[in-house]
Amino acid sequence: MTAPAPDAFVHPALFYGCDDEYLAVLVPFVTEGLALGHPVAVAVPGARLRLLREALGGAAQDVLLLDMEQAGRNPGRIIPTVLRRFADEHQGVHVRIVGEPIWAGRSATEYPACAQHEALINLAFAGRDVTIVCPYDTASLDAAALEDALVTHPVVWRTDRRHPSGRYAPLTVVNRYNQPLPAAEGAPEVHVGSSAQIRDARRFTTAQAGRLDLGAERTAELELIATELVTNSLRHSGGGCRLRVWTADGHLVCEVRDEGRLADPLAGRHPARPGQFGGRGLLLVNQLADLVRTHTSPEGTTVYALLRLDRPPLS
Repeated sequence: MTAPAPDAFVHPALFYGCDDEYLAVLVPFVTEGLALGHPVAVAVPGARLRLLREALGGAAQDVLLLDMEQAGRNPGRIIPTVLRRFADEHQGVHVRIVGEPIWAGRSATEYPACAQHEALINLAFAGRDVTIVCPYDTASLDAAALEDALVTHPVVWRTDRRHPSGRYAPLTVVNRYNQPLPAAEGAPEVHVGSSAQIRDARRFTTAQAGRLDLGAERTAELELIATELVTNSLRHSGGGCRLRVWTADGHLVCEVRDEGRLADPLAGRHPARPGQFGGRGLLLVNQLADLVRTHTSPEGTTVYALLRLDRPPLS
């Protein structure tokens, strides 16, 4: 295998149907990279991580191994804290990463954010000297996920061949999954019209957390998420916002909507620059939340930050 051209970003979807096919492509990808002096990271679901670690043998000690079910549970944190963090630590040399953010256990609520993440990788790494291989299990994923992979990846790898994707158009996936969460009729909400009312938003959030018996740690996370979302909205929307808290499908949902437009599709996915103190609100929300979904429309922007509930709420 020859080294990619400098400053060439390579983003293949690897279609595999069994463990043997998975290992037949990824083990050489990792070991040949190490032989070329390329830093290598692997971020895949736990069972796949164990499979690769065993197959790599002693070479595994030279690879950064991450469980994607933990590091990338919220797809919104994968670019800044998994992919960019590793690539940015190794400037000046080609970097190889295996990232598997989509697996059969992903919920229908998570999947749109996963597909958008795969599309946004192309924007985040344009012109970077990096290869990011994204495996897709053809035996367990549905046809829609495999079709989306052809749209979000310019190249397809299989065990017997590699070819361009004739359907590559990543922004269509970003737009396709620009969807609101199902409406929560009657959910408690508060209007925040100025920074002077941020304290009221915190009180509202604390009250909702208490009503749901959320616990001290999760309450603190919810308060911080709500504060950052409201502050970000007031700073960028030019007007007030509405904060709602509700539960659905085992999650607490913190929703903030305003009349602004989110112009940067990578908002919340840019790593903080050294010495940067402001402009980190959405990045912090992505680190705290188990899932973040964003919906934009001509009427404005809604951000949903979800926290998994450890037990059913009391009410």
